[in-house]
Amino acid sequence: MLARTFVRFGNAATKLLLRSPLHRFLSGRFMVISVTGAKSGRRYSTPVNYVQNDGVLIVMSRTYRTWWRNVRGGAPVRVRLRGRERAGAARVVGVGAETAPAVRDYYKGLLGRELSQEQAERQAGDKVIVEVRLDDAA
Repeated sequence: MLARTFVRFGNAATKLLLRSPLHRFLSGRFMVISVTGAKSGRRYSTPVNYVQNDGVLIVMSRTYRTWWRNVRGGAPVRVRLRGRERAGAARVVGVGAETAPAVRDYYKGLLGRELSQEQAERQAGDKVIVEVRLDDAA
C-alpha cells in the first residue's frame, strides 16, 4: 500500500515537472504518454522512460502496469515530449521473453552500452516494449 502511494506521488511529481518550464531536467529520458482507455474511454497519462531511434520513440514498461494494454492493437496517443505536446500512434512490439532483442536495443540507447543476450533475456521477463511513431506535424 505504501509503495503504491509512493509511486502515485512520484508519477504525479514527474508529470508536473515534465509539463513545466523545468522539464529540461528530465526530458532527455522521460516523457508523458496519454492513452484512451479501451473500455472506459477515459484518458490516462503516465510518465515513462523512452529512447528515440530513427525518429521512433521506444518505451519499455513492466507488464503489471496497465496503460500499455490500451495500445495493444495500435492506438492514437498524445505525448508530452521535450516540453511540447505531440500526437502519434503507439503499438505494442512485444511482451515478456519475446522482447529480449528490443530490450538490448533499448538499453543500448538509454545507457550507451549493450546487454549480453543472457542479461537481455533476464530483463525481458516482465517487460513490454511499445513503439510510438509521432505525426509529422509538430
